[in-house]
Amino acid sequence: MKIKYYYDTETCKYERVRTRTSDIILNALGLFFLTLIMAAGIYAMFSYYFESPKELLLKNENKELLYYYGKLNEEVDQLNQAMNNLEHRDDNIYRVVLGAEPIDKAVRNAGVGGAERYADIKEKNLLNKDAIVELHEKIDKLKRKIYIESKSQDEVVQLAENKEKLFAAIPAIQPIANKQLIALASGFGLRTHPIYKVKKMHTGIDFAAPIGTPIYATADGTVAEVSVKFSGYGKMIIIDHGFGYKTRYAHMHDFAVRQNQKVKRGDLIGYVGNTGLSTAPHLHYEVLLNGVMINPVHYFYSDLSPADYEKIIELASIENQSLGM
Repeated sequence: MKIKYYYDTETCKYERVRTRTSDIILNALGLFFLTLIMAAGIYAMFSYYFESPKELLLKNENKELLYYYGKLNEEVDQLNQAMNNLEHRDDNIYRVVLGAEPIDKAVRNAGVGGAERYADIKEKNLLNKDAIVELHEKIDKLKRKIYIESKSQDEVVQLAENKEKLFAAIPAIQPIANKQLIALASGFGLRTHPIYKVKKMHTGIDFAAPIGTPIYATADGTVAEVSVKFSGYGKMIIIDHGFGYKTRYAHMHDFAVRQNQKVKRGDLIGYVGNTGLSTAPHLHYEVLLNGVMINPVHYFYSDLSPADYEKIIELASIENQSLGM
């Protein structure tokens, strides 16, 4: 420690400077506070212009989270678009083809939950909590749309299965081979009765063919009745096809099926005969829909070309004499 002197004018001598303890303490405190103030200023300035390693880490983590949030948001939007496309095909293609009404848009776009559904997120002190809530809302709506569409797909599958069964149940072919269109002997409507010689309603179509000519089921179904009578229809089969459709095959010679047997369109069910009230070997064929006799000629579309179909319509319209009842 340096010793300091001052010049005393009274004694005309250099006198030693005597430093009091209090002065030393005050000087030390002043220096300490000055250093502290300068350090705080430097720290504040450094903090303002430079980030600490912890702050840098947090900022990088936040940027990374925002990046992944953006990517997740894009994927949710893409899934929503894919779902919209699926809904469009469901409403405008599948349901139209199957004859079903589209699902109401209000049902598809209905919201989920209530106002307090995301309260737990909103109450937390989270960065970007509004964006997080928005993403949750999108995901919840997408979940609901997926649920609605899954139920719709189940219904569409059921409709398709029923439609397939319906198509299989509709009579669609001629009951005997008639490619040359020469077997049709009498059509549906008022015809001259072969015995009474008066105009009577002929409830089916007569196919003239030799005894023993194969007869085929015109649609899928179950053999509901196999009966033998000495008048009327004679030996007869009725097939129940479901969906209100039934077909009758009368004046048969013999049977190839039994009652309650399942048959497919085109299966052999018996043979042409001349039994019951019949004047010549032939098959009397009827189509019934919900118990009402329908002109069978309208159900020959599956095995005929358009030209042949027009021809057979013309032949069936001729008012001639029927071959049986």
